[in-house]
Amino acid sequence: MENTYIENASLSSSSREQYAPWIALSLVAGLGNTMLCQLLLLLKSPEAILAASYAELRDTVSKDVAERIQRAMEHADIAKALDWLEQPDNHLITLADLHYPRRLLETDQPPPLLYAKGNLQILKRPAMAIVGSRHATAQGETTAENFAESLCRAGLAVVSGLALGIDGAAHRGALKADGATIAVVGTGLDIVYPAKHKALAHQIAQHGLLLSEYALGTPSINYNFPRRNRIISGLSEGCLVVEANVDSGSLITAKLAIEQGREVFAIPGSIHSPVSKGCHALIKQGAKLVESTDDILSELRHIRLPNASLADSPNGLIPNWTNLPSEASPVLACMGFDPIFAEQIAARSGLTPGEVSTMLTLLELEGLVSHLANGQFQRLA
Repeated sequence: MENTYIENASLSSSSREQYAPWIALSLVAGLGNTMLCQLLLLLKSPEAILAASYAELRDTVSKDVAERIQRAMEHADIAKALDWLEQPDNHLITLADLHYPRRLLETDQPPPLLYAKGNLQILKRPAMAIVGSRHATAQGETTAENFAESLCRAGLAVVSGLALGIDGAAHRGALKADGATIAVVGTGLDIVYPAKHKALAHQIAQHGLLLSEYALGTPSINYNFPRRNRIISGLSEGCLVVEANVDSGSLITAKLAIEQGREVFAIPGSIHSPVSKGCHALIKQGAKLVESTDDILSELRHIRLPNASLADSPNGLIPNWTNLPSEASPVLACMGFDPIFAEQIAARSGLTPGEVSTMLTLLELEGLVSHLANGQFQRLA
């Protein structure tokens, strides 16, 4: 898609004077992306918008917004954003910039201004979104991490939202490969949310890319997170949902991906697990059921990947340990893949509670079983 929002193909330099009009317009209260893009199409540049007469502006925006636009360059936060831009690895990406992601530009509401921290070259790679529940199971997080690592080694960048659960696991998996991961956040880039992911955000800034359409200082507001999901899907060739409840925000991302013409993939799980029901619903609606990264790559054959070889990558399968200790077989055979209490295992297996406890400890140390917060255990292999 040709960039039709502005006359110039790119900014000639990163001077404060050239970025200031973009920042000023992005800070105008009530001037949403749609209106700003309409003004850019009409008046051709942010400078022209700021210089427009009140009457010209009133053809597109309300009285209050027109008045705010005419005072936009007085906003105190413009200098704050420009100072932030001068720090190492901090970037602003506008609709007039050649770094603006092509896939995102093709969507209905491309953000006119993006704040970025890290490696902009990652935006040139084809990408896959990996999303899912914030309250993921241990198995789900391992699956997301393995898929992300494998897809990243195959040449895709991994896009997610830095949330707890599946998002964080996807970023960690990509960092285990070559670090090509993009975290699209719902706050200003001077804020890390959730705070537990401060170290992860630092790693992504070093090796990958943090991205936000929100001004510096924007706190974590519930409304912002569903909105940022359109950027996650918009940057990507497809969207993989690993675990999701039926009311999960991940399904919003999947819905947006469908509307944007992207491929949607989902990993199935237990019919009894709440975090599998969203994935099952997507599969019923036409999402491709995924068991390995090959299932995804076969749908993306038309995409030229920087490195299409998986020779040095994990097999990209849902975790499956084959060398199980023989003494663990009775316990594992009684567990299935749904969470279960130790007492239920003892009743099913005929083992004593002490024997079951010993076996579960061994299996947990081997990474084959996870001890959940509610006291139940879940088999991972």
